[in-house]
Amino acid sequence: MQNEPIKDIVIVGGGTAGWMTAAALSTVLNGRYNIRLVESDEIGIVGVGEATIPMIQRFNQVVGINEQEFMRETQGTFKLGVEFVNWGKQGDRYMHGFGRLGQDLATVAFDQYWQKMRRLGKAAPLEQYSITRMAAKANKFMPPRRDVANSPLNDIAYAYHFDASLYARYLRKLSEGRGVQRIEGKITRATQREPDGFVDAIELESGVRVEGDLFIDCSGFRGLLIEQTLTTGFEDWSHWLPADRALAVPCESVPSLTPYTRATAHKAGWQWRIPLQHRIGNGHVFCSRFISEDEAASTLLSNLDGKALAEPRLIKFTTGMRKQAWNKNVVAVGLAGGFLEPIESTSIHLIQTAIARLIEFFPDRSFNPVDVTEYNRQSRFEYERVRDFIILHYHLNQRTDSEYWTACANMAIPETLRQKMAMYRARGRVVRVDNELFSEVGWIQVLEGQNMPVDAFSPLVDVQSEADIHEYLESVRSVIAQCVDVMPDHAEYVKKFCAAAKM
Repeated sequence: MQNEPIKDIVIVGGGTAGWMTAAALSTVLNGRYNIRLVESDEIGIVGVGEATIPMIQRFNQVVGINEQEFMRETQGTFKLGVEFVNWGKQGDRYMHGFGRLGQDLATVAFDQYWQKMRRLGKAAPLEQYSITRMAAKANKFMPPRRDVANSPLNDIAYAYHFDASLYARYLRKLSEGRGVQRIEGKITRATQREPDGFVDAIELESGVRVEGDLFIDCSGFRGLLIEQTLTTGFEDWSHWLPADRALAVPCESVPSLTPYTRATAHKAGWQWRIPLQHRIGNGHVFCSRFISEDEAASTLLSNLDGKALAEPRLIKFTTGMRKQAWNKNVVAVGLAGGFLEPIESTSIHLIQTAIARLIEFFPDRSFNPVDVTEYNRQSRFEYERVRDFIILHYHLNQRTDSEYWTACANMAIPETLRQKMAMYRARGRVVRVDNELFSEVGWIQVLEGQNMPVDAFSPLVDVQSEADIHEYLESVRSVIAQCVDVMPDHAEYVKKFCAAAKM
């Protein structure tokens, strides 16, 4: 069958989701399609997604972004992981860092050798076998040294913290330079064609009618097209993730520029801390059934590093996803497609993967239902597996100080998560399914950091002698410590290579 290409792509909404979509499509489609983005200056954006995971580097590379320029323009800093405080028991701290753990030995994963030596009291804490985690603790940063073979310096994995509104502005400039047309205006309604109900246009308050073949809904929680027009339906996951509010506030910076996000558990939720060059982003995610908004705000403001720079801004949400991310000729990207709280900085990544899937299954005028079904299957799989990882943080707690944490520990969990936890308890093993987002290393760090007991380890570990394993672990730990010693201070690295102009 001959392809009958579409011509007009309309992106509904700006912000990070809209302008990431515009930047990617204007790069990949190479001027062959008409791309328009409709947004209103009167409508604010959520903008809490200021922390990322390493795959954002791939997006920036594809759209041709220079890292140092991007960091200057977005007031960015580097991120080596997330520090979790008070999530297992009160007083506990652990780091979920990027990159690998240890070095390979024979045919068994590094963590299995560590499990054995820990039982014997001859292993250091898990973080000491990871360069990113130890560098984060020392406030050190440098990009990987590709010219140094067989060195932990070659294993440094990192992401970014940045001001999401500045990132959207930066991508807008890039996109408009590649032919994307921005249309200012508030949308009053969408019209649908007969007889299939496909969206054929959106109408603006000004009376302007914007017609299109493919519509990408980046309108945030409202879901102007995917929900308000097509009534796609929403799958509510609040029985597993009951937090339904967030308060966000920036505060003044402090001299120590930490290369990691911090998530601190409180009475009925948790607080994020994201250090930027010009300020620190903070927020309190909480469940309104267990704490009032006033008390949540008080908790947030009393746990800031510096003076608050604004009044806390309230964001209401329901955790879950649309029943279809792609419905008819509308694809939902970002918050229009679903919401998972930002505890593991997945918000921007889920935008990125939605765009990548759209490019992979890019339609012609037939909008082949086979492609749409597969897009939706992959989208659901990704959301559900990220959901499980986030639920793990709540469910695997041993806190007894509040009704909220007790309820999280006792709640029923998805069968997919139950199997994951059972597998780890049995033999310290994590099986990554179908290239799900979080790797074995990510699961291990949270399971260990929150005190998951392990009954046994791989019998193949005993092929190596205890003395050899101990020497091996000590060598890894020692070399990592030496490498961290020579790394530059994070603040100094940012100042030297990507300092933003004074605001």
